[in-house]
Amino acid sequence: MTFAPDTEVSLTAAAWLVNTGLRRDGVDTLTSVADLDRFYADFGYAGRHDRDDDEVAAVRTVRERLHRLWEVDRDEAAGLVNGMLREAGALPYLVRHDGWDWHLHATDMEAPLPVRIMVEAAMAVVDVIRSDEYARMALCEAPDCQAVLVDLSRNRSRRFCDVNNCANRAHVAAYRARRAAADPV
Repeated sequence: MTFAPDTEVSLTAAAWLVNTGLRRDGVDTLTSVADLDRFYADFGYAGRHDRDDDEVAAVRTVRERLHRLWEVDRDEAAGLVNGMLREAGALPYLVRHDGWDWHLHATDMEAPLPVRIMVEAAMAVVDVIRSDEYARMALCEAPDCQAVLVDLSRNRSRRFCDVNNCANRAHVAAYRARRAAADPV
């Protein structure tokens, strides 16, 4: 494990959220309350969830802010994260809930979901920055993909996103190239 479990979940959730708007097919997968409900459940969020279109729109705005973290270097990311935490009035505290052992929260459970998503992602990126592991926040290496990823592999070898099937496509292309080179007809 590279980071604490809650940090890894928050980083993965942030990348997943950003990638809802970066699919190769152009389909945005965060457009409805049902989409947000799935995100909320899949990533184990707890606390306030208004379940309305305003909340979806606010989470989409947070998505754009989080995307920026993959577009900047470590020093600029520190400034962005500080701004997010300051704006939310984040105050870290330890908590246990829903089967999780002690972990950090920095907003009240009744804070709006978009604020909690932003702060939890920002707190996770704080760990990435402090650990000098910012290279783990990467862009997919597929030439036709703009998606983001968090490389949580032990040997820092992850190159492709999960959202656009890029790893599989790269492996198939490499296989076909090897076959073509071995069988010049």
